[in-house]
Amino acid sequence: MRTQVAPLRLLGGAEVGEENTSGVASTDAAPDSVLFDAYSSAVVGAVERVGPSVVHLAVRGKASAGGRRRGRPSEGSGSGFVFTPDGFVLTNSHVVHGAESITCTTADGSVMPAEVVGDDPDTDLAVVRVSGAGLAAAPLGESRRLKPGQLVIAIGNPLGFRPRLRRAC
Repeated sequence: MRTQVAPLRLLGGAEVGEENTSGVASTDAAPDSVLFDAYSSAVVGAVERVGPSVVHLAVRGKASAGGRRRGRPSEGSGSGFVFTPDGFVLTNSHVVHGAESITCTTADGSVMPAEVVGDDPDTDLAVVRVSGAGLAAAPLGESRRLKPGQLVIAIGNPLGFRPRLRRAC
C-alpha cells in the first residue's frame, strides 16, 4: 500500500520548486486575501478587546537647569494600559521617571491625576495608579506561551489622539 502525500504549497498557492514571492511555506493553498482577512480580523478583535484599557499619560517633570528650556518644567507624554479595575496602569519607566505630575486620559475621554507607585528603569517598566470609576482593565498575557517569530501587536496612545497599533515579530 502506497501513501500519497500532498505537495507542500507556499502562501499564494505555488508548490515548492515553483516561483513564490512570499517565501512562506504552508500545507494548504489559502489565497493571500483569506490570510490577510484572518490577520486583520485577529488584530481588530484584539484592539476591540483591549482598546478601552489604553490610556494617554501627560507628564510634567522638574524645571530644567540649562539649555533652551531653562527654568521651565519638562513635558512629555506616553501610553499605558489599565490592568486592574482599581486603577493600576502599566507603562514605561522612561515615560514617568522623575515626573512631578501625571495626568491620565482614558479611552472614553475621562481625565484624572496619576501617581507613580513603582518604577524600574532597568527593565523600563513602571506602574502608576489612577482613581476612577468603571475603569476597563486588560488582562495580562503569558509571554512564555509566545514562540520566536510569532507576530505580536502593541496598542498604545502616546500622542493622545486615539489608540495606535504597532506590529512586530
